[in-house]
Amino acid sequence: MKKTKLLKMAMAIVTLGTLLVGCGAKDSSEGTKYLIATDSKYAPFSFEENGNYKGIDVEILAEVAKAAGFEYELKPMDFGAIIPAIKSNQIDAAIAGMGITDERKESLDFSEPYFESGLSMVIKGDNTEINGVEDLNGKTVAVKKGTAGEKWALDNEKNYNLKVKHFEDSPSIFLEVQGRNSDFLLDDYPVIAYKVKVDANNELKIVGDKVTTSNYGFAVNKGKNTELMSKFQAGLKTIKENGKYDEILSKYIK
Repeated sequence: MKKTKLLKMAMAIVTLGTLLVGCGAKDSSEGTKYLIATDSKYAPFSFEENGNYKGIDVEILAEVAKAAGFEYELKPMDFGAIIPAIKSNQIDAAIAGMGITDERKESLDFSEPYFESGLSMVIKGDNTEINGVEDLNGKTVAVKKGTAGEKWALDNEKNYNLKVKHFEDSPSIFLEVQGRNSDFLLDDYPVIAYKVKVDANNELKIVGDKVTTSNYGFAVNKGKNTELMSKFQAGLKTIKENGKYDEILSKYIK
């Protein structure tokens, strides 16, 4: 009887060991599919057209994944929800025109920069009162929540006696200035340049020098998804070398 019980226990241990090995192999297999967020309304980096998402971020991610050999599901989101979703592990990563800042580095790990950007001011075309930051005193600014533009406006709110109005996406802040409800907006230069280029009837113009400069990075939760980060870095290097990177940029901003 004792021998029978011992034999059954040994078989159970072997079976359990096999299952555990199988689970470990599955977790690290090539079948892993990552959930990666992008900004849902951030042309030319990510935007919906005819039911599909396109743009610099979307297409860089597609080429990087192809070059590095990983699978992913794209998750378009409001920008303000992306960082909390990364930190709570609801998503694996984001490529969303996200500026690399010291504050964000406290909770996120970033790739090497994949794009150099910077904040610019946009006014109504017939606005003659604003020519640079020296003319901002007492003005109303439209910014998108959770962005570098919002941070700059809040940091300088008292310096320039600004009235800061917050919105969920880039189209809203453009409409705000077009409708003369705000004096100017702050957004990333490539977004503004693309908007002005493709929409000749928006009656908006870029004014003054860049307020700031910044780099965009691919982001994951701090200390997490190191394998995905390594794959992204390797894939980015590949597409810069094979010309795919420049090919994507030339479609939107060059």
